[in-house]
Amino acid sequence: MLTETHNNAGTASFESIKLQPDIVFVYRHPAHFIAFSGGLGLSPKAPGTIGTLIAFPIFWVLDHYLHPIHLLLLIDIFFILGISVCSITGRTLGVSDYGGIVWDETVAFLLVLYFTPSGWIWQITAFLLFRIFDIIKPQPIRYYDKHLKNGFGVMFDDLIAAFFTLLCLSVWKAWVLPENYF
Repeated sequence: MLTETHNNAGTASFESIKLQPDIVFVYRHPAHFIAFSGGLGLSPKAPGTIGTLIAFPIFWVLDHYLHPIHLLLLIDIFFILGISVCSITGRTLGVSDYGGIVWDETVAFLLVLYFTPSGWIWQITAFLLFRIFDIIKPQPIRYYDKHLKNGFGVMFDDLIAAFFTLLCLSVWKAWVLPENYF
């Protein structure tokens, strides 16, 4: 069976998938469970968006209980863990960046939320920007999505999308909003 990989930037690549993942697959191995963000990556519609949305409640809970530096450290650990679990799951599926592997979106958006000003307008704007960058994949995101085909590559292109999101928010906050807005 051929499946289109996670690259939806106009140039799709196809890889052979060994098996079709289901809930049994997700719960069979801890790496699959994490890579599919607890099974949310099985969503038939927009799994990447669902994987991004789950970052909201995760962030709110962790932000409430953890000191900011500990939260940032945990996000770093999630990223490092993601390299391994996405690699294991991609190898098992025979597709390096299967669309249901959404841990990359979850972790990258946790990082975005960490640096985003509080308030629902900022967070919704961050969500929309992140999804735009992750879906459209402007350069250099597209380059790394295309050329890095392992767990690091799966995680890294979303890290760049997070950086672009934060850059846009920073520019907006620093240059567009009036000083007395804050």
